[in-house]
Amino acid sequence: MTSTNSGTAESFDAVVVGNGVLGISLALTLARHGVAVALVGQEHRPWSASAAAGAMIGCFGEVTTTLLHGRSGRAKLDLGFEARNRWDAWLAELDADAGEPGAESLITADGTFVLLNAIGAPGVDSDNYAAIRQALAEYGEKYEDVDPSQIDWIEPDALARPLKALHIPGEHAVNSALLLDRLRQAFIGRGGRLVTDEAVELIVDHDRMDGVVLASGDRLSGRTVIVAAGARTQLLLDGIPDLARTVPPLVSGYGVSVLLDTTPAGGRVPRSVIRTPNRAFACGLHVVPRGPGQVYVGATNIISADPVAHPVVRDVHFLLDCAVRQVHRGLWHSPVTRTHVGNRPVSLDGYPLIGQAGPDGLWILTGTYRDGLTLSPLLAPELARRILGDAAQLDLGLFSPVRAPIQSMERHEIVRTTVTHTLAVGYESNWHLPVDWPTQIEHNMYRELTFFADSLHPVFTPPPEILATARHNPRISTRLRHYYDQYDAAGSGQDAIA
Repeated sequence: MTSTNSGTAESFDAVVVGNGVLGISLALTLARHGVAVALVGQEHRPWSASAAAGAMIGCFGEVTTTLLHGRSGRAKLDLGFEARNRWDAWLAELDADAGEPGAESLITADGTFVLLNAIGAPGVDSDNYAAIRQALAEYGEKYEDVDPSQIDWIEPDALARPLKALHIPGEHAVNSALLLDRLRQAFIGRGGRLVTDEAVELIVDHDRMDGVVLASGDRLSGRTVIVAAGARTQLLLDGIPDLARTVPPLVSGYGVSVLLDTTPAGGRVPRSVIRTPNRAFACGLHVVPRGPGQVYVGATNIISADPVAHPVVRDVHFLLDCAVRQVHRGLWHSPVTRTHVGNRPVSLDGYPLIGQAGPDGLWILTGTYRDGLTLSPLLAPELARRILGDAAQLDLGLFSPVRAPIQSMERHEIVRTTVTHTLAVGYESNWHLPVDWPTQIEHNMYRELTFFADSLHPVFTPPPEILATARHNPRISTRLRHYYDQYDAAGSGQDAIA
C-alpha cells in the first residue's frame, strides 16, 4: 500500500526490520559494505526468540527422523552444517569490528552430550537418537559414544537415568545476550543507525518498496527493505494482501526458558551442553552453562497463532520438573534467577522464508524456527550478497518466500508422527495409565487427526506440531485452510512432497 502518513522521514539505502540475531547480523554485514542501514526494533526485544535462546551452536543435536526424510529437510541440515563451521570466522570478524579480542568469551559450552533416557517414547527419542548418529556418520563428523555414568555433573532421578549417551565435540553454545550486545556494538561501530521503534507498515509505491512506517508515526525511506522480524513478520506482510497470498503464513513457536543458580547444587556447572534428542514437538530438554554458578534450561515449544509475552505456569512447571528429574536432582533447590519467553518464527509448512518477495526491493529473512541464531553467520552474508547484486553462493531455492507449500512426508506419515509425539508429551509428563490405554488412545487419535487433516485439504498436510495445534485452535486451522485455498486458486498445482 501507499502510506499517507505525514510524519518525519529519514532516508537510508536499506532498512532492516527486526533486531534479533538474524536482522542485526544482516544489518552489520551490509554496513561492512558501506551501505547506509537503519536497523528497526524495540530495545527490549519483546517477543524475540534470540533474547531467550539457549544459543546452542550446532546442527546434529537437532537432527530428527523427519528432517532426514526428504530433500527439504536435508537441505536445511546442509545449511546448518555449513553455518556451524563458519562461527569461528564470524566471531573473529566481530573482534575486528571491535578492534580488540573478546568474542571468544561469548562461548559458554565446550561440546554437547546427547542423552537417551527412558522418559520419552521409543518412536521419538530412540529413533531421533539413531538419526543423530546416522547424520554424524554421513557428514563425517567426529563424535564418541560414552558411558552415561561417566558424564560429569549430571545426577538424574533413578527412573530417568540415561541409557545411552554420545558426545559431539564440535557443537558448542554462546551467551545469546552477550552476542546480541556485541553485534549491536559492531553495527554502530560500522556506522549503522539504530531505530528503537516498531515498524507497523511497509510502504509500497507502484510495486516498489519505499520504506516503513514506525509506531511513532515517523517514516524511514529506503528502496531496499528486509523484514527479519521473526514471529511479528506476519503483521507486516498482511498489509500487502497480494504478497501475503503467495507466502506461507507465520505463527509463533512459543517457548519458555529459565536461568538457575546452581549454588544449592554445589555451585558447579557442566562444561558442555547436556541435552536429549528432539522430542514431543520441542527441541529436547537442554541444560546449557551460562557462566559461574549459572545454567540455562530450555525445552518447551507451543505453537501459537500470535506471539506470547508472558510464561504460563503449566510450561514453567513442566520445564523445571523435567530438568530436575532428567538431568540434576540438585536443581530442585536452585533459585530461578530469570525467566525468558521467546517466540520462534514458524511458517505453516515448517521451513524458512529467505529471499526476495513481492514488490521490488522487499526481502524476507525469517521462518528459521529453532535455527535462526545458528544460521546467522551463513544467511546474513548470503542475503547481503544478493541484495548488493553479487552472485549467490548458496542454493536457497527451496526456501524462497514465494513457493508451493513444502511437505516432506505423506499424510499418513505426518499423522502417525503427530500421534507419536503427542503420546510422548504424556510420557515426559510422567502420566500413569492402565497399560493398554496408550494403544487405544493412539488408535483413536490417528483416526481423528486423519479426519481433521482431510478437512484441511485433500493433499496438503502441515507439519506434525502445526497439525496437533490446529486441531484445537480455530484461528490456526482457519489460516491453514485459507492458505491452501489461495494456493489452489492460483492454479499452481498440488505437488506437496519435497
